[in-house]
This record gives sequence, C-alpha cells and structure tokens, in this order.
Amino acid sequence: MEKMTLRSALAGGAAGLVNGFFGGGGGMILVPMLVDKCGLDQRRAFATSVAIILPLCALSSVIYLLRGGLDVMAALPYLAGGLVGGFVGGKLFQNLNMDWLRRGFALLILYGGVKSLFF
Repeated sequence: MEKMTLRSALAGGAAGLVNGFFGGGGGMILVPMLVDKCGLDQRRAFATSVAIILPLCALSSVIYLLRGGLDVMAALPYLAGGLVGGFVGGKLFQNLNMDWLRRGFALLILYGGVKSLFF
C-alpha cells in the first residue's frame, strides 16, 4: 500500500472510531489529519471530511438503531434543522475566509471538550 493511501486509511479509521464511540464528531479528527498527514488544503479538507463522514454517520446510526439506542422521532426536528443549516453552511463555505473558518473550528472543538469535561 502506498504511503498516501495508508495515511488516508488511518485518518478514515480514526474518524470512524470516533464516530462509532461518540455517535459523531469524526470530522474533528479527520480535518486536521487531512491537512497535516494527507497534505490537503484547509478548504478541501473540510469538504472531503463531509463526504467521508456521511457514510460513517449512516453506519453509526444503523448500529445505534439496531441496538435500540436511537429514537428516530426525537431526531427528526434536529434533522430538519440540520438539513437547512447544512445547505446554508455549504453556500457560505464557498466565500468564507479559511483563517476564520479554522479559528471557528478550533473554538468549536474547544467548546465541545470543555462542555464534555465539566457539564
């Protein structure tokens, strides 16, 4: 296996592991790995992460559903809002300054970590 393919597979494996453990969040692992280890620019790393995370989230959802840990009816309102937010975010992403996006992403990761530790 060539070096880039192995790195890519390891990055995907780490994202899948995080997604499986926490039901999401693989992008927090994947974006920095795509930039640092796979050499993608920031914009391409964010876009690629979304494409990779979609099937990982679908698989995690099926597993949680089969094991009785997913309440589909409770998830529907969030899904509707998420679809709208995803569409708007995708449109805004095209014109967003990558420095601001990187800072926002870092703050989101920091917020999630602090919230997980203390709340």
